[in-house]
Amino acid sequence: MWNLTFLLGAILGGFIASTMLSSGEPVQISEQTVKDLGELGFQPPTSLQPDELFSMKNAFTLKGFLILALGGLMVGFGSRYAGGCTSGHAISGMSDLQIPSLIAVIGFFAGGLLMTYLIFPLIFS
Repeated sequence: MWNLTFLLGAILGGFIASTMLSSGEPVQISEQTVKDLGELGFQPPTSLQPDELFSMKNAFTLKGFLILALGGLMVGFGSRYAGGCTSGHAISGMSDLQIPSLIAVIGFFAGGLLMTYLIFPLIFS
């Protein structure tokens, strides 16, 4: 029952956030970030997420599927290997000053940097 309540709460929260709390304007990022993303093949943002990664059209391409599958596997493996989930370690564990949570969050951050600066340029160049 709790799983269903959580699921319905997530759906309702997403609906409220997208309809009542969003202005519909694209996310505001610096010109340098737009330039850097352009060098990787990303267009300037027209919404909250880059269409090159999160559009339904691109999700059903081989490249899009592999990016989503690899990212999901990396997050899933890292969070289970560390004994929890990313948000649990970042919010709960770090607030309790737990060493495994610190290690997990450092790993998530390092994985994000690795993806941004090494893997994305290979995929999108």
